[in-house]
Amino acid sequence: STTTAPRPLRDRRETMPCAPAWTPLICRHDGRGHNGRDIPARLPMPSIESRLVRLWAHEKTSYGLRVFVALAVAVLACWLLQRVNAVPSVFLGIIASAIGETDDNWQGRTKSVLLMLACFTVATFAVLELYPFPWLFVAGLALTTFGLTLLGALGERYASIAQATVTMAIYMMIGIDQHAASGSAVPAWHGAVQLLIGAAWYGLLSVLWAAAFANRPVRERLARLFRELGLYLRLKANLFEPVRKVDEQAQRLALAEQNAKVVTAMNAAKTAILSRFGRSGRPGVQSGLYLRLYYMAQDFHERASSSHYPYAQLTEAFFHSDVLYRCQRLLALQGKACAALGDTIRLRQPFAYGELTRQATADLAESLAFLRARSDPAQLRLLGSLDLLGSNLSSIERQLSTVGGTSGTPEELDTRLRDTNPHTLREMATRIGQQLTPTSLLFRHGLRMAVALTIGYAVMKAIHADNGFWILLTTAFVCRPNYGATRLRLVQRVAGTLVGLGLTWAFMQLFPSQPMQLLLALVAALGFFITRTDRYVAATASITVMALLCFNLIGDGYVLLWPRLSDTLVGCAIAAAASFLILPDWQGRRLHLVTANVISACARYLTEVLSHYRGDHRGPRDDLGYRIARRDMHNADAALSVALSNMLREPGHFRGKLDAGFRFLALSNTLLGYLSALGAHRTALGEHPDDALIANAGAQIGQSLDAIATALSARQPQTDGDAETEQALAAALENIDDGTDEKRRLIRTQLALALRLLPALRGAATQL
Repeated sequence: STTTAPRPLRDRRETMPCAPAWTPLICRHDGRGHNGRDIPARLPMPSIESRLVRLWAHEKTSYGLRVFVALAVAVLACWLLQRVNAVPSVFLGIIASAIGETDDNWQGRTKSVLLMLACFTVATFAVLELYPFPWLFVAGLALTTFGLTLLGALGERYASIAQATVTMAIYMMIGIDQHAASGSAVPAWHGAVQLLIGAAWYGLLSVLWAAAFANRPVRERLARLFRELGLYLRLKANLFEPVRKVDEQAQRLALAEQNAKVVTAMNAAKTAILSRFGRSGRPGVQSGLYLRLYYMAQDFHERASSSHYPYAQLTEAFFHSDVLYRCQRLLALQGKACAALGDTIRLRQPFAYGELTRQATADLAESLAFLRARSDPAQLRLLGSLDLLGSNLSSIERQLSTVGGTSGTPEELDTRLRDTNPHTLREMATRIGQQLTPTSLLFRHGLRMAVALTIGYAVMKAIHADNGFWILLTTAFVCRPNYGATRLRLVQRVAGTLVGLGLTWAFMQLFPSQPMQLLLALVAALGFFITRTDRYVAATASITVMALLCFNLIGDGYVLLWPRLSDTLVGCAIAAAASFLILPDWQGRRLHLVTANVISACARYLTEVLSHYRGDHRGPRDDLGYRIARRDMHNADAALSVALSNMLREPGHFRGKLDAGFRFLALSNTLLGYLSALGAHRTALGEHPDDALIANAGAQIGQSLDAIATALSARQPQTDGDAETEQALAAALENIDDGTDEKRRLIRTQLALALRLLPALRGAATQL
């Protein structure tokens, strides 16, 4: 009960702005719950058919089902042929082949499988031949590991094959070790053949699957991209909340972190589209739809990352107005709509764009019109920036409202995509040759891996460890390219191993029968592949259960429990020591290079954008050159965010520049926003008296950014010799006549904001 008068009923859609338009709400007498908040109604339980559709459309279902089919057929074949002892080797071959799998069309997948099988064959029989000769064996292991690691320079496909080949070689060592321990009369090469049979079987299934479900990975990548983009829009909406003394740097850092995820998802979507539809040429109907969605996501990202004025000043100017709240609400609704679009792409359903966002767009336009009619002198200068913001949001709304219309791509759209992978032997040799220097991250990681595996082999021989090759396997999986990632993987590996050993002991006690243990091993292997990319503790626990239950089929699994734990601890210790002592890749020592790359990419992007305004550019608006410059800038910003995240896990005395790095990230993200606003509204302009001032300002910003980047790269102190010139240019740009057209007002405002930001950027660079 309540003593206050009931509030009047409101429109149900309006009471919950962040809910989908079709979500019904429980309304008491006033449409609210006991706590005064809107509460969603209890939706009816989805049907079994709906659940199956959602399960089939899940991102991991295809991968998990493919692995399950491969493992189940292998178990069934071994059972019918009465060769249950072959299950461990066949399982390990399937696992190695699945680890080396990359996203590609069926033709590319076929080439990858053939190359991978060739590498597997050489690796397994090389181990078989060199195993009796320890010195030759360890030399071959070190050289092969180093060489395979350098193959990562050729692209993701070769990096995956290299990792899978090292894994297959260690699996062969484990098989030889188990063969010697069991005293079997069967020749050891049978184990190599079983490994290769498992790898070939999964490779064949992978090719057939790629042919049957050719475009599914593209839909999955696009769905993930729009989900991440939706979260980015909602985080960006927080910046428009008109609250004083808010920690804007914390909001900027959260936005930069999410921006890195959006960039990663965008790169994954581009790779999936590129591998199926090529680098150039007019797209077909289906590929045209995917390209249209991809370019739409790029446009959303550019418009959402735009900053038209410092948010603190907007808060002060419009503190007593509702216009910023309307901007915040519209952005949040568009974030929800992007997430819903991702779901419809994944489920292959029509996209229903609700009325809430349309109404919010209209409300924002009315609010801006009201402010313009008032002609408040304190707000007039900033109303132009809000008008441009409204234009950006209206463009996003217009594209979302028409996304379900035509499925093709506009004729004037440049559909070419940049392909960075080498395609000739000369290009491959050049790419690998560039890595043969201690400054290369791949060179460092390859050397680190080679030394770590050599030390692991020496430790194994020194302590005469039974089943000691688990040390090498742990070292190979735990040792990452940088110390922070290695430290995280180490903790996850130990925790997962402990959980897996406990579960294995319980399963052996509860289910002693062989068929039941085979079924549990099958389920555990499936769990490993479903969780190995994002839940490494669960993945390690699953693979531990699978391995021990499989080896229990050919021996006594109980005796492997303690060796598995001790070998894991030894392997983790070797990996940690290698990352700490062997050419360690401390992020703080290369932070100046990462930040310099960000500034250089911003300078190149500014040059490209201004060429569109000058009319130097001819052709499609979003041509390949412009998209490359934009993507390089966002990739550099994302790389800085990742580097700072890795620094958080490094020892304290290597984190001295962490605060300065985060301050630089917030400032560089602000600069990125100012430049993105120029890119979002770019168009060719005619001649005007302002052109000379704009050209001088653009040239000065580019020159200053290049100077900051050069000083950072060389670790030299920053100079502020151009500070007076920059501030004078900023003041001249801000002195805008009332008759200046909207586009030139935008250019002058954004260039002035960039000029005003340069002193703070130099200060942050000096601290680095």
